[in-house]
Formats: sequence, structure tokens, C-alpha cells
Amino acid sequence: MNRIGSGQLLAMGGTGIVVCLCLLAASDSFNRATAAPPASAMLGAAAVGQADFGTIKGRLVWGGDEVPPSKVVEEKGKAQKDPEVCAKDEAIISQELVVDPKTKGIAFGFAYIPRPKGANPEAVQQLVAKEPKVEFDQKNCQFAPHAKAMHQDQVLVLKSSDPVNHNVRFAAFTNQFNNILGPKGAMEVKVVAERFPIEVKCDIHPWMKGWLMVFNHPFFAVTNPDGTFEIRGVPAGAQNLVLWQETIGFVTPGKGAGMPVMVKAGEVVDVGDIKLGPKVNK
Repeated sequence: MNRIGSGQLLAMGGTGIVVCLCLLAASDSFNRATAAPPASAMLGAAAVGQADFGTIKGRLVWGGDEVPPSKVVEEKGKAQKDPEVCAKDEAIISQELVVDPKTKGIAFGFAYIPRPKGANPEAVQQLVAKEPKVEFDQKNCQFAPHAKAMHQDQVLVLKSSDPVNHNVRFAAFTNQFNNILGPKGAMEVKVVAERFPIEVKCDIHPWMKGWLMVFNHPFFAVTNPDGTFEIRGVPAGAQNLVLWQETIGFVTPGKGAGMPVMVKAGEVVDVGDIKLGPKVNK
């Protein structure tokens, strides 16, 4: 807006003065409204955004008095296939139910939110940036790790650290795969989210089995050897939590729908010990 001198105002008369003063006030108000907010205001907004998420943690534990013994699937030196490699130096132990003798924690369980209320795109970006490729190995004629969870934006790398042929086969609702993996071989596979865990097999070595779960959100974890799990960056509010373990399936109340959990912004919600009963090992 062009500035108007005092002489011009006098020439315009009282009405013109009032009009021009109103225009000048409107211009100043517009400049103030469109100016960039101060840095302190932007930092405050960022802090509010970060506080919109919380953490869910807990532990999957054995509910019996006695820890179940390890189960041998192939004895040392007596593997039914490729004994010069498989179980050559030690027996192959089943990974279906791995219970820590000290803590009674159960490893390789999937902990996740089945239908999240809300999203966290930044958490997805961080997850993919940290681990753009997820490795699922075949080592000592076993899948390693036994259970793996991933986001569909990550790339699945199927590999073999063994000097013998393996194959990888899985058949889920959407993801279908069956291919030979040569000695020390590797290949990349694109997978998409499934509602349930995917059983992965090697048909050459029939005792080999693993589990893969693919999500379209970042709210998942695999239980550690002591049974603990932690899911970070969960949108605050009412959510449902599922724990799944292969010997029984859904461990949490509510089965596939999960158990209700109220996530508080900026806080950690501990759901405590979730027990898996001894009947599953009979």
C-alpha cells in the first residue's frame, strides 16, 4: 500500500482521513497475521505432536510351575537330510516353544495392535530408514530368527548361510512364494501386510519352520528371550493389543480382536505378565 502524506490527508477532508486510517490499520493487521510465528511457538507445536503417542510394554510368560524341557527334532549326527551339515555338531532343538528357565519368559511371540486407531507416519519412516532390508536366514538347517515381524515398506531378504540347498515356501492369503535357495544364496522379495502370521517352511528339510508377520503400520514387536516386548509411538487413546504364539495362537483375551489398552500420551502403559498355560505343551 502507498503511504499518504499529511498534506494529502488535509486535502481529502475528514471523511478521507477516516477511510485512510482504516486502510492503514487493516494493512498492519494483515502483516501481523501473515508473519511467521516465533520459534518458541513452533517448538511448542512440535512438543504437542510428540506427546500424542505412548508406549505399550509387557511380558509373555509360561504359566505352569515347571518349565517345559527342550524338544530335540534332529539328533546330533542323525539328521534325516544332509547330515554332513544339518545337526552335524549339535542336535537341532525345536523353537516352537522357547521358555527361559530363569524368567519363564517366552520368546518369538508376536505382540501387535490389530487395527490401530490413528497413525504415526514418522515412526514408519524411522523404521524403514533404520532397517530398509529385513533378513530371514537359514542357518544350521533352521530359520534364523525363528520369528520375524516387519513393515510392508521394508524389503524381505531370504538367505541361506548353509552350504546346502534349501527352499523357502509360504502360502498366505495374499503372499505366495516357493523357490529354491542355493548354498550361500540370497534373494529379495516384496511382501504385503497380512492379518495373521505366515508360516514359512523348507520342504527339503521337513523339520524347518519359521514365522513371518507383515504389517502396514509400525505398532508391533517380537517377544525377547525373557518374554518382554515394547511397542513405541502408539497413538494415544483406546487401542487393542494382541499376543500370538504358535503353540496356541492368540494368547490375549479377545483372541484376534485383542485386549483393550488405554494408551496415555507421553507415558508407558505396562500390561504386566500375560500367561500362556501349560496345557499347550501336552
